[in-house]
Amino acid sequence: MAGYSAQRLSPANSNLERAFSSEEIRITAARDERSVALPPHPDNGDEALYETKVGNYSKGLPHNSRGEVDLAAYQSMLTALNTGRVEDFETITLGGSAPLIDPQAALAFDMEGTDSHQLGLPPPPAVASEAKAAEAVEVYWMALMRDVHFSHYEHSELAEEACRELSKLHSFSRLLDGRHEAVTPKTLFRGFTSADLVGPFVSQFLYQTLEFGAAEIIQRFQTLLPLSHGGTDWLTDFPSWLDVQNGAGPLAAAWSAPSAAPNRLDPTRRYIRCGRDISQYVHVDVLFEAYFNACLFLIDSNAPKNPGNPYVGSKTQTGFGTFGSPHIKTLVAEVSTRALKAVWYQKWLVHRHLRPEAYGGLVHNAVTGVKQELTLPSAILNSKAVERCFSRNGTYLLSHAFPEGCPQHPSYAQGHGTVAGACTTIIKAFFDASWEIPNPVVPSEDGTSLLPYNGSETLTVGGELNKLAANIALGRNHAGVHYRSDYAHSVLLGEQVAISVLRDQLATYNELPAIRAKGWSFTGFRGDTVTLA
Repeated sequence: MAGYSAQRLSPANSNLERAFSSEEIRITAARDERSVALPPHPDNGDEALYETKVGNYSKGLPHNSRGEVDLAAYQSMLTALNTGRVEDFETITLGGSAPLIDPQAALAFDMEGTDSHQLGLPPPPAVASEAKAAEAVEVYWMALMRDVHFSHYEHSELAEEACRELSKLHSFSRLLDGRHEAVTPKTLFRGFTSADLVGPFVSQFLYQTLEFGAAEIIQRFQTLLPLSHGGTDWLTDFPSWLDVQNGAGPLAAAWSAPSAAPNRLDPTRRYIRCGRDISQYVHVDVLFEAYFNACLFLIDSNAPKNPGNPYVGSKTQTGFGTFGSPHIKTLVAEVSTRALKAVWYQKWLVHRHLRPEAYGGLVHNAVTGVKQELTLPSAILNSKAVERCFSRNGTYLLSHAFPEGCPQHPSYAQGHGTVAGACTTIIKAFFDASWEIPNPVVPSEDGTSLLPYNGSETLTVGGELNKLAANIALGRNHAGVHYRSDYAHSVLLGEQVAISVLRDQLATYNELPAIRAKGWSFTGFRGDTVTLA
């Protein structure tokens, strides 16, 4: 990575020398990033396999009565993506008034960090695979359990049934390495790191009160009403589902006038307790919001910095514009836009993977006998979760927390997950991950207050950051708009983005010799030690 050999200048050096040194740093960074090996970018083969493109993203384009995309419209989208010409993007054939979300971001360059096209991901499971069926079963259970409090999982009949079914599906894995394990109420819907299983379901960073300058931020959020109190699950009938696939209905209304979307909002703000609560959080959040808030909390709590910080132990200085509070806060936000460019490349130019709502349409058609090009595994067609959805809604479609369903961009990889991986990696790099979170809390039954957490497990900064990334990324799954593989590989993509930015910046610091002397490292999502200097 970039430029550790750049010349160090004293203030006595001339401005011209300074300018040449600045140029050298930039050129060295560019050359070092260019030397990063170009990875392969395999897709899962679905686009070439199915003439009707049933395994790929097509929302917003016109569809027939079965939900199959108009092939000429699909080709107009491919043409724009293949040529990259601005005028070709303006001639994509849409099925409604809601626009596709920023496919040209897939072609953007950046001035810092590894180029998006040089970062790789494995392909998502193919649409007809057992692995895709297994993670779709999980998303169906998440939809059924949106109103079950996380703290109630150990006593919930629905949770027990979900655990039994997922445990029987050997293609289902919570773990990053794909190993199958029995699913229990303690592991149900949790992330892949060991820290995700420690303590309460929700990260402390989504509960703690924090300071935003002179303002106090109490993290009680506007949530959605549960079904038992007039709330609604969406896209449960085929006509509204088809409208949304065409980019019409609530999706078009939400795009043109967000207030027109018929959300059923709870008038009382609450701390997050369940899948429906966190669905609404990730529906309207600023993408780096949760991590920026975590950063504010750690700074205001005087949390110890990463031992590699050059000012740890200094008797005469403290960091500010470098390795201090402004540096850390702004970098958490800064890295998110670079993460989005990386993931938008994967979404639009590599995978174009179908969303869970489209998969739900395939399930509904298969079970009701509608002829289609592919055959889905029995694991999804005979799923108890799918059966329960039919009993509740009258169709085999996957219900959604959002009236508009998913946004109009492909499923894999996941924007929220990539930003989660990038932003939490920045925080890990600047704080001591072993520090114990003081005074941990859990929400009251009604979510209007916080109570002390009385568990015996220690909740650390690093662990709660991993959990925070999983809460936000998998929160989108609770809403029905993503799969588990979208989350798991995306946080790793975001981690790559953040590491490349941090390494590019190293050569710009006058503190570099002190950083090298101390060593600068942190623990990544895989449990590995990442060394920056």
